[in-house]
Amino acid sequence: MNTNNLVEFSRARFDHEASRRVLKEKYQAKMIFAYNGGMWCAGPDLLTVLAACPDRDSAVILDLYETPVQINVADLELAAQQRWQEQMHAWHIEYETLRKNR
Repeated sequence: MNTNNLVEFSRARFDHEASRRVLKEKYQAKMIFAYNGGMWCAGPDLLTVLAACPDRDSAVILDLYETPVQINVADLELAAQQRWQEQMHAWHIEYETLRKNR
């Protein structure tokens, strides 16, 4: 390999990594949503906390800003799971397109 090929390869690799970071930040921002006066981030952490709640009707948990919020566990779990799955699906589609263009 000559120097020009190495430079092109390293630029392409850097561009790909930068694109992956931007894509991740884009979809992490889309995971945040409001529910019952609190801000929540859909994902495994929130879903685990909600699954651990013994009472499915009512619980008080901390939102993203460490504010205690009374929620309906089943409703918030459904909203978080739907948000998480739709955003993860969209992220996967964009990631596969990015990977193929590499």
